[in-house]
Amino acid sequence: MSEAAVTAQAPSASRIIHTPRPFLAYVLTAVALGLAQGFGLNFIAANITQIQGEFGVTTNESAWLLAAYYIPNVSLSIILIKVRNQFGLRNFAEIAILVFLAVSAVHLFIDDFGSALILRFFAGAAGAALSSLGFLYMFEPFAPARKMTVGLSLALANQAVALPLARIISPALLDIGGWHALYLLEVAMALIAFTLVYKVPLGPVPRTMTIRLIDLISYGFLATGLGCLAVALTLGRYYWWLEAPWIGVLLAVAVAGVAMTVVIELNRKEPLLDIAWLTSPPMLHFLGVLLLFRVALSEQASGALALLTQLGLAPYQLTTLWTVILIASVGASAFCTLILKPGREPLIHAVALVMIGTGAWMDASATSLTRPGDILVSQALIAAGGGLFLPPALSAGFINALSKGPNYITGFIMVFIFTQTMGGLFGSALFGTFATIREKVHSVDLVAGLARTDPLVAARVAQLGQSYAGVLTDKALLTAEGGQLLAQQVTREAWVLAYNDLFLAIAAICALALIALIVHSAWRAVFVRPAAA
Repeated sequence: MSEAAVTAQAPSASRIIHTPRPFLAYVLTAVALGLAQGFGLNFIAANITQIQGEFGVTTNESAWLLAAYYIPNVSLSIILIKVRNQFGLRNFAEIAILVFLAVSAVHLFIDDFGSALILRFFAGAAGAALSSLGFLYMFEPFAPARKMTVGLSLALANQAVALPLARIISPALLDIGGWHALYLLEVAMALIAFTLVYKVPLGPVPRTMTIRLIDLISYGFLATGLGCLAVALTLGRYYWWLEAPWIGVLLAVAVAGVAMTVVIELNRKEPLLDIAWLTSPPMLHFLGVLLLFRVALSEQASGALALLTQLGLAPYQLTTLWTVILIASVGASAFCTLILKPGREPLIHAVALVMIGTGAWMDASATSLTRPGDILVSQALIAAGGGLFLPPALSAGFINALSKGPNYITGFIMVFIFTQTMGGLFGSALFGTFATIREKVHSVDLVAGLARTDPLVAARVAQLGQSYAGVLTDKALLTAEGGQLLAQQVTREAWVLAYNDLFLAIAAICALALIALIVHSAWRAVFVRPAAA
């Protein structure tokens, strides 16, 4: 850095260095940022059915609220790194939290679906900045040697807290004031984060003029591609993949946008993303590990919780289950801070895969009488496995990127964001589609075994029809209503069988991943020299 640049930054650096902040202040700021950003995302996802009633829209239409949030969120962090480097971390933090606060506050004045849809887009853009700030604040008070162990584990635990906490408190908030009560709490968290960010500054970093016109062009193609992919993955199973032609158009545009970014970046001396490095064997392995983890963890939201919702349980009946998930996730992340050291990653990953696979296998025995209390242990295992899995993988990948130079950090963060956000969307789309297909298969099999000429079936229809005997006297109508109720029970049982198939598939995925991990570790131990490893 030039002497002029150092002099220009001297006042800011002096102000920060000579006003040291306690450890707890940075941690609280990170937690406030994580909750503010996490509530903005998960309040909608956790209460999509209730919110669609407030706006008077269908299930398919309400899913656009999720898609609108992800359109900018999946890619904006890439260019924000450049913005942060050019304008300074302090300015970036202050402006980012101010924008987020403004967007959150506007939610309180929205009562129509069209405006809410537009606002969700800007909420996704504002939330992308807060996500990275939460990591930076959690890293700040730790010594360099502990940033990638204790700091990283706590940062990831902080990111994981918002989802279960939003599910725990949102039923009570909806009862109090509906949509506006949810965002009143988010505004309160944004105000707390706003105050802490201004009172607890991050350490100074050198400013570099890094944004070029070609960066914006390349990012434009990337944002278009990933945004279209996010919309397709979010809405594909609602509108169904082969019945909505525009889903195919979105996927084609996604491929074209990403391809254009690759073409541009491969022909640059100072690329925004180092494609050669991102497609190297170590990074592809890292990408595969993170995708596997994120897809497997989709078992909770897209598997067990979706099954309980299908069985008719309301959100307030799931608060105990989400509390157990929260405790297990945070506890595992805290435990990971004690055991995480270089070289232990394969062992920790093996334990995590066993826990996730075991939890999924336990859930595969669900019935139509399954309730949250029956899956507390299995879901705690899955949550704990997730808390153990990610810190070792991310620590090893981050150190690898940092060893190659600061320019590689952008590419690494892009991989991490892609796997966490897009991996979650892909897992939900994959498992939701799988469950839907299996439900149709089981429905056909169950209906094929039900004949009206069967005395047991006829007796069941008559028994179910008697529930309407107090209001209907026509025997034909009673029989029709009984047949309708029996069809509903068949559909419910078909969904249970479909989700059991899904749980077994996830357990099988974890088992195959564990075998691959053992083989890979054995190969490295035998054929790769320790120094090279």
